[in-house]
Amino acid sequence: MPYQRFDSSSYELPIHDTAALRAHRKTRLALGYRVFGAVRWGHLGDGHISARDPELTDHFWLGGFGVPFDQMTVDDLVLVGPAGKVVQGHGSINPAAFHIHAPLHAARPDIVSAAHTHTPYGTPFSALVTKLRPITQESCAFYDDHEVFDDHEVDVMSVAGGERIGVALGGAKAVILRNHGLLTVGHTVDETVGFFVAMERSAEAHMKAPGGIAIDHEHAATAYESMGTPQAGWIMFQFLVRTYVPDPAVVG
Repeated sequence: MPYQRFDSSSYELPIHDTAALRAHRKTRLALGYRVFGAVRWGHLGDGHISARDPELTDHFWLGGFGVPFDQMTVDDLVLVGPAGKVVQGHGSINPAAFHIHAPLHAARPDIVSAAHTHTPYGTPFSALVTKLRPITQESCAFYDDHEVFDDHEVDVMSVAGGERIGVALGGAKAVILRNHGLLTVGHTVDETVGFFVAMERSAEAHMKAPGGIAIDHEHAATAYESMGTPQAGWIMFQFLVRTYVPDPAVVG
């Protein structure tokens, strides 16, 4: 059945039933992994996307470690508790996923999701240890709304490392992890993954046009007002799912 047109005004319709909201978040999370897999990210097990549980708010869902991203389903997701143990679902997790995501979810009660993986352009761009400049329309989505984690701990071995990432991130939507790659957060899984893909495209532009002339402040700030909203990230994800996951029912 072909997709119906989507109404972007309804992207944050509240779901008051906890079980329904949990099921919704898990479905979107599995779709997020599918999108990452479709664009050939995470093939070395290098990456993770999280979704906060709506009832146990100090717990979050992750894809089970070892499941190929392009095959992820809701049944492959595991619930991780504050001690880093899987408390629901079958399988294990990448320890770095807990070390990064747990402190971020604790520091940012406003976010539902965080995403990180190693990408062809975001990872090399992170070695420059600098922020994105507004040289493309997509990069304006991060104008004055991302930070740099200038730290040599690329293999995040402890919660303390994740806490430092949280401090660097502050209230922004994204952070560039030095020599490591990109990380985005959001109020929904859709927003988080949509902006992650947009950030990778921005990093690609910087690597291909290192001397690119920046958009001036006035116009970059204006572009941010349309490109940088939670709704904009949500819309990006809808197109990604429709493009890369022809049958969303596969994740159920």
